[in-house]
Amino acid sequence: MDVMGSLEALFGKFYQGKRILVTGHTGFKGAWLCLWLSQLGASVSGYSLDIPTQKNLFTVLNFGPHFSDIRGDIRNQNGMSKVFEQVQPEIVFHLAAQSLVRVSYESPLETYETNVMGTANVLEAARKTSSVRGVVVVTSDKCYDNSDQGHAYQETDAMGGYDPYSSSKGCAELVTAAYRRSFGMHVASGRAGNVIGGGDWALDRLIPDCVRAFSSHEVLHIRYPLALRPWQYVLEPLSGYLLLGSKLQESKICTGWNFGPPLDEFATVETLVKKVKALWGHGTYRVESEGQPHEMQFLSLDTHKAHSELGWEPVYSVQKALEVTIAWYLDQGSDKTALSVSQLDQYVKMAQKKGLSWAC
Repeated sequence: MDVMGSLEALFGKFYQGKRILVTGHTGFKGAWLCLWLSQLGASVSGYSLDIPTQKNLFTVLNFGPHFSDIRGDIRNQNGMSKVFEQVQPEIVFHLAAQSLVRVSYESPLETYETNVMGTANVLEAARKTSSVRGVVVVTSDKCYDNSDQGHAYQETDAMGGYDPYSSSKGCAELVTAAYRRSFGMHVASGRAGNVIGGGDWALDRLIPDCVRAFSSHEVLHIRYPLALRPWQYVLEPLSGYLLLGSKLQESKICTGWNFGPPLDEFATVETLVKKVKALWGHGTYRVESEGQPHEMQFLSLDTHKAHSELGWEPVYSVQKALEVTIAWYLDQGSDKTALSVSQLDQYVKMAQKKGLSWAC
């Protein structure tokens, strides 16, 4: 199945034949992005460490003949530069990161090395590669100096972060802004978080934890049942990143952008678990908050800028996102590529049916 035709209204033929480099391509979001880019006709190269989990989305997908899988560490500046020399990318999507809050408490130095110096290495390699037309740096909604007071953060708010992961993402934003201002690079950053979708098997994430527990009839342990989060379908922020990538030659695009759901689509951790349980058909869970590291209870992004200046809006409600996500895990078919492409096509057609400006 090829969704190229239905996507032409969204991106035109911008990505067709383009040389694209995706760092972190073996991760959950990276794999979905590579699949989408491949469907758009791009020549995609991925650069990443080996896959950390036995089950993962990347190894069950077929990205087609114009895809190259390169393994390496973004902390290695020489290795990063060689990849740029080899690929000669035109657009770079930087997703490689240490992406878990709890791991950042256990390994703070590795988190900063990966998320801060790794970002600097990617930008430096891009700066020295003449083929590069632009870079999209993916950070996190946790990059802001969160006071946990219910404030919806705008792109102009201060960077910060309580824990090593969050502060490392704030630092990555500062590095990105410095390279943009100092060297005139065409660089934008995308800020999103709490994405859900089929094929995520990462440890210490709510949906994969639910799937592992419910599929094996074990008790799910949750830490912060009342934590309110901006859950969104994985293709929502990816559509934003692709929009940025297609418009990086416009100077107004080269800044930071929030991508997230409207406030009335937020849900607590416990609410989401109950919804997953209903869709799965069974499951039990237990709250275990004692002795857990600090995490913010409330996190919200103001996405007015993306709505008004990019024409970007989310397509799915949290309920629809969960339905599609759980359907992916429950599907017993062997061809996960066909299933994933079908869900991609469904998402794009829904965007067009809604008449969203970025899809029509």
